[in-house]
Amino acid sequence: MLSGIDHDHGLITLAAFRDLIAARGTDYPHLFAFASNAGLRTGRDMTGDGRSDTPDDTQGYGPYRGAKALAVLSRFPVALERARDFSGFLWRDLPGALLPDIPAGALAIQRLSSTGHWDVPVQIARDQILHLLVYQAGPPVFGGANNRNRLRNHDETAFWLRLLDGELPMPAPEDPFVLLGGSNLDPEDGDGLHQAMRSLLAHPALQDPRPTSPGAALAATDDRNADHRSPPERDTVHWPQIPGPGNLRVSYILPAHDLRISDAGVFWPTPDSPEAALLGDPDDPPTRHRMVWVDIETGSLAD
Repeated sequence: MLSGIDHDHGLITLAAFRDLIAARGTDYPHLFAFASNAGLRTGRDMTGDGRSDTPDDTQGYGPYRGAKALAVLSRFPVALERARDFSGFLWRDLPGALLPDIPAGALAIQRLSSTGHWDVPVQIARDQILHLLVYQAGPPVFGGANNRNRLRNHDETAFWLRLLDGELPMPAPEDPFVLLGGSNLDPEDGDGLHQAMRSLLAHPALQDPRPTSPGAALAATDDRNADHRSPPERDTVHWPQIPGPGNLRVSYILPAHDLRISDAGVFWPTPDSPEAALLGDPDDPPTRHRMVWVDIETGSLAD
């Protein structure tokens, strides 16, 4: 699952990226992506600033349709007829929603998802389906004085709590599932309303493999991270700017509680490792985020 990759008609960008990976020895023949809310124009003033033509006057922040979207690359086919897109779900319809003070007309059409909330069923074998519950939340910062982004960031994660608890019109999947994506929310540190992330990590339907890396532990030994409460070895992003939030855990893979996990980790090698070069220039990397992975025993997917 990738976030931050542009969505286009025919998934041309995603296919080109897949081909680059295949040229280096790993083949993902099956591609999947719903259209993204990012950059989807509304034609309305969504923030109350008197304008209707800014990247914030969209269903999800973006200068153009499909900017920094979501995608899935898979070795196994997707059961397309069973895939579900929750991205049109309105923010105001979420039970217990923390709604900002924005124009009533904007709230009437404002979707909850800044990019998307999806249920992507992957056909592991003839009698084995694994549902990927995929999302990428917006940041809990920026968004103006009404705390729009902070509240929305919380509720984008709270959506899964409501789904798993049967409080939404659509049911949770009956087959085995894994919830994965970027919440942009650490359970303890940085900006944001942390309770949603804490509640998701503690939800009885899920398990937290607590992936770690030696590079994250080493990268946190500076003043910016001195007062953090979350275990630094679980961090998934490196934000070096000063002032700034320091390194945080903002990307997650949370399998259903009854799946058997054999291993998990974060790809964050130490600076003296040959693999560190894959992350690019430390002062100007292609991304601040690190890849998270979990190994699931396929025998535990059987009905």
